[in-house]
Amino acid sequence: MNDKPGQLSDRLLDFAVSVIKITEMLPNTVAGRHVGGQLVRAGTSAGSNYEEACGAESRFDFAHKMSIVLKELKESRFWLRLIRRTRMLTLDQTNPIIDECEQLCAIVAKSIITTKKRKNSK
Repeated sequence: MNDKPGQLSDRLLDFAVSVIKITEMLPNTVAGRHVGGQLVRAGTSAGSNYEEACGAESRFDFAHKMSIVLKELKESRFWLRLIRRTRMLTLDQTNPIIDECEQLCAIVAKSIITTKKRKNSK
């Protein structure tokens, strides 16, 4: 069980790397640059916010910081879906990262729920 924080940290780092690679493939157009800029900000901040959450001072602080992680992942998911829908990149390029983003959202959301339940049960 102690490996889970490290595993999530690694997955978020890998997600950030994938986001950077995806943004590098976007077309050099006004739309491509805008979407890429938004995606790279949201997609790379999820991992750094998670690292901050790991140093939280309380359960409440942890839940709050994890909520920020979830917010950034959901924003990333939006931009990734927009890339897919506009066909800036192919389905083969976008589907794996969207799937990973969905999985990360589910993990982080479950962590927030569990933390809040534990807080309320004490």
